[in-house]
Amino acid sequence: MTDHAPLKLERFLPYRLSILSNTVSQAIAREYQQEFGLSMTEWRVMAVLARFEPLSAREVAEHTAMDKVAVSRALSRLVEAGRVDRERHGNDRRRSVLRLSEEGWRVHDAVAPRARNHEREMLAQLSREEIDTLARILDKLAPV
Repeated sequence: MTDHAPLKLERFLPYRLSILSNTVSQAIAREYQQEFGLSMTEWRVMAVLARFEPLSAREVAEHTAMDKVAVSRALSRLVEAGRVDRERHGNDRRRSVLRLSEEGWRVHDAVAPRARNHEREMLAQLSREEIDTLARILDKLAPV
């Protein structure tokens, strides 16, 4: 008989971080999905473009740490919806430069304050010292 050693998921850091990330993301996502028809991936792409534009699709994928195919699909939907502008990069027809369109900025500027509010509500459960410690731990484990 083989002895099994299942992971103690309730103590396994990658699992706990994934659950936390999904819980927080889904709480925020419910709002922007209903009002703007945005998926979580589309919102993440828009948030990255807002912060770092102009970017290529590859750079967006790197900033989000998401699958390139998922980012590509999200970008296609955002371009089709008029929320992202795609321009060719100089003479290189294979590379495009992406920016939020005016409509993209309108949506971003409606969603971002709600995301910040969710963050404030979550962090309100922690002391100032815990917030600082959490920031240092995250910086060490996942440098941006």
